[in-house]
Amino acid sequence: MTKKEKKNNLYIITVVEPLRKPRQIAILKKLVENPFFKELDESYAVFKRSVLSQLSIYREENVAREIEEEKLCQQYQKISASLTALYEGKEYTLVQLSRYLEEQDREKRKRVWETIAQKRLEKKELFDDIFDKLLSIRSQIAASAGFENFRDYIFQKYQRFDYTPEDCLKLGRAIEEVVLPLQKEIEEWRKKALNLDQLRPWDLSVDPEGAPPLRPFHNGKELFEKVGNIFKRMDRRLWNFYKTLGEKHLIDLENRKGKAPGGYQSTLPLARLPFIFMNAVGTHRDLETLLHESGHAFHSLACRDQFLYDYRSAPLEFCEVASMSMELFAASYLDEFYSSSELKRANRKLFEGIILFFPWMATVDGFQQELYVSLDKSRERRGRIWEQLMDRFGGTVDWRGYEEVRRYLWQRQLHIFEVPFYYIEYGIAQIGALAFWMAAKKDLKTTLDRYLYALSLGGSRPLKELFQAAGLPFDFSAQTLKPLVEAAREEWLRLRP
Repeated sequence: MTKKEKKNNLYIITVVEPLRKPRQIAILKKLVENPFFKELDESYAVFKRSVLSQLSIYREENVAREIEEEKLCQQYQKISASLTALYEGKEYTLVQLSRYLEEQDREKRKRVWETIAQKRLEKKELFDDIFDKLLSIRSQIAASAGFENFRDYIFQKYQRFDYTPEDCLKLGRAIEEVVLPLQKEIEEWRKKALNLDQLRPWDLSVDPEGAPPLRPFHNGKELFEKVGNIFKRMDRRLWNFYKTLGEKHLIDLENRKGKAPGGYQSTLPLARLPFIFMNAVGTHRDLETLLHESGHAFHSLACRDQFLYDYRSAPLEFCEVASMSMELFAASYLDEFYSSSELKRANRKLFEGIILFFPWMATVDGFQQELYVSLDKSRERRGRIWEQLMDRFGGTVDWRGYEEVRRYLWQRQLHIFEVPFYYIEYGIAQIGALAFWMAAKKDLKTTLDRYLYALSLGGSRPLKELFQAAGLPFDFSAQTLKPLVEAAREEWLRLRP
């Protein structure tokens, strides 16, 4: 981001936003006071519920607090983006350096992992300072709005009408019961395949078969074009959506120094068009990210003609169904990038990633659930909470000698800083995506019809009804999770050498 762009961004945060928010609320109040508001028909039900929810939690004094919160998040992002390290005489961003964790040379992997870990630890006090301030501000926001804790406030702000904090904890228990045995099985297989006595943190990205890292593309142009070929083969409707991204320059793929970390899709509201932001460096994960963010972009395009602005976006939980499902739909088309043996490796990595994500998601969500309802929010307390959750969900990885790194792993999860409690959505959505994948194996065309129909509804239906429209389960129990995880395990075993 240039100096001018930074200045403009700060202006939006500190000048525009304090003017916008009160005016927006004033408009909503006028709307509710209008006698015709109550007479709006059923097609406006979700909108009406949203308006009333926004008004119920708005407090004028929180506008300034939310600006300070945003400035702290910007500070976290700036520090994270600035992190670079020298390795073998060359400067790398940590994203660029992480690709070497896929190398077969174990000592090299260890040195790279230690370099990245040490560079993050150097900033742990800064990150702790930022988070202390965020906790304080968020507690004030919640109290001002009449909530006992920030967790309950954020559930209302995110308009989570279809599930509760207890449902999230229920999903964590289901993951503990159903997924952890498979997590252990995967890690044990990796350990044996690598001929190791103990699995260490730098052993988690390397290919256990001894194959070199998957390097599917050389530059952003190649990545974009070959992913386009996948959509062209899969479904003409998807291909037409994807072409729009290129024709209108709605994508920024490649990593560069100073570029903000991460990858995401955002919608340009006036144009009703999506924009994809990424940090591609040539890894298989970059390919997965573009497929994921393309699913979000397709969602934006599918519902762009909804008659209400509010309906041109969906609940976050269903947005992630759109993106995660696309990774799974595209899995059998990755021969655009890979040979047959590489394709099996890539798809095995996909299903390993899905399975191993569930425990990490439960850790991130559980950490915030316990921290934000606790009266003790000290650094020592949150360290203990994190360690207990890592003991519960962290698998069999040996962290001896690196306990401090493990204790501060939460600091690398930008959601905890920038979008608190936005992580359970991925777990809920992954359940839906796996159900879509199972259906697509039997009939891709019919499944894509349901997929695109549900996406076209945008936010015009409650979350549970969107899942129902797509023919997907909306449930947090082990009973629902078990057959999906078993199917993923069968696929993983099929792809395993």
